[in-house]
Formats: sequence, structure tokens, C-alpha cells
Amino acid sequence: MEYVAVIGAGTMGNGIAHTFAQSGFKVHLIDVNMDALEKGVQTITTNLNRMVAKEKITDQQKEDTLKNINLFTSMKAGVKDTNLVVEAATENVALKLKIFKDLDEACPKTTILATNTSSISITQIAAVTSRPEQVIGMHFMNPVPLMKLVEIIRGYNTSDAVTSTIMALSKTLGKAPVEVNDYPGFVANRILMPMLNEAIETLYNGVAGVHEIDTVMKLGMAHPMGPLQLADFIGLDVCLSILNVMYDGFKNPKYAPCPLLVNMVMAGKLGVKSGEGFYDYSQNKKAEIISKQFLN
Repeated sequence: MEYVAVIGAGTMGNGIAHTFAQSGFKVHLIDVNMDALEKGVQTITTNLNRMVAKEKITDQQKEDTLKNINLFTSMKAGVKDTNLVVEAATENVALKLKIFKDLDEACPKTTILATNTSSISITQIAAVTSRPEQVIGMHFMNPVPLMKLVEIIRGYNTSDAVTSTIMALSKTLGKAPVEVNDYPGFVANRILMPMLNEAIETLYNGVAGVHEIDTVMKLGMAHPMGPLQLADFIGLDVCLSILNVMYDGFKNPKYAPCPLLVNMVMAGKLGVKSGEGFYDYSQNKKAEIISKQFLN
């Protein structure tokens, strides 16, 4: 497997492209917006520079990695002759279904189609293609170049051969793949998101403040980051979307998003990406936000 296409140049997409390119693969990074592609390459370059400074890679390895990445604004041109496509677009069901329908028409018949979705059904995505046995989930963790885990999600029709190929491929990237089955939230988010939601409920119910909740989980449970800070890092809109997917999929009230989370997203307080969530990132001061403003 030599040529890999990555759909989407955002946070996850550029991280996935970086990881494949650094492992020697020829990567076609595809996005409809050239500005997004150039921003993605800037992010990859910054991360590579940081690795060089820490003596984790050499200057030559950095240059070789960047040479392995080619940019495309045309999906049809970008996926031509690729062995694998990894979709890393926005976590939106309608958008992903359209992308996979288009990929199925544009890609060679032997190409494996993977999605980096963190919660959407692989089986549903595969159903819009003529090759459901070749559709699989590759859920990378953020930041992709540093995090070892990759959830490998089998759809209802995903073949054993494709699963084995992607498991082995993940290991060549220096990752630790874990095979899971296709149910809402898979494993990572099925466990993580209810915990984050419960932390938000704890704040919403006035049990403790932002700093206190995060401190308890960091010092008491040895979590490297408190749940509210982690939610900010993930993006509160992303957390809400994943919780809604699980709530719709299971029809179980334990997955219902906290009203405070819903209100914050409606107010545009999305965490790090918007400069404000449970913490204030506007001047990198990470000062606590007074959450009472959301409770009134």
C-alpha cells in the first residue's frame, strides 16, 4: 500500500496525513478549500519543527515527510490510483454519506474506504457504496502524531481481509490498533462522553465549580486533564454531536446531553476553537469562566 488519500485538512485530517507521510506513504491531502490545505501543511510543518527541536526526528526526515504530501482540491484527481482513502471531514452524517457515495464512484474498485468518524455508524456509511465489505472505521485520537490508539471499527459487512489489512497497516504507523464493533460511540466515546456529560451535569447542578471538578478528576483519578478542560479541547459542539448520535442510537436517557452543554453550544461557547468554553482561551490565560451566566 503506497498511495493514501486523506479527505479533509482540518485538525484530524492534517494529523492523519502527517502520520502516514512520516511513515513513508505518499499522501494526497484533499480539501475543497486551498486555504485550508495550506493551513494544514503549516500545522504539519510546525509539528515537525517541534519534533526536530526535541530530537525525535532529523531535519532530513522532516523534509522527506513534507515531500510525501501532495495537495488536491479535486476529489476525483486526488483519489486516483490510491490504495486507501481515510475520510476526516466534519462529524456530520449527511456530509459523510455524500463523500462516501462520491468516493465509491471515483476510486478504483480495490480501494479501501476508511472513515475517522468518532461515533457515526460504519454500516450506515458503507450502505451508500457498492463495496460495503471494503468500508471500515479508523478512529485516530487527537493529536494524531502523538496518540498511539486507533479504534478499528468493523461495519456489519466489513470483510476479515480488510480488517486484517487495516490492523496491520496501523501497526506500521507505530499505532496500537484495537478492533471494535459498530455500535454508537464505539468504545472510546461510549465511555468518555457520558463521563464528560456527567461532569457538566455536576457543574449544572451546582455541586462544584469548574476548577474543583477538574482538580478532583486530575488528582483523585490521575487523569492528565480534567473532564471540563478536555471537553473544551475536543470542542463542545463535537461533544454535543456525539452525545446526540448515542442518544438517537440507543434511545437511552443516560446519553441525553446536559442542558448546560446545549446552551453553551447555542451561545457559540465551543471551547478552545472559539476562545471560550468552560475556560477562557482568548489570551491563553485559561481563566475560569463564571458558569452561572449559562444557568440563568
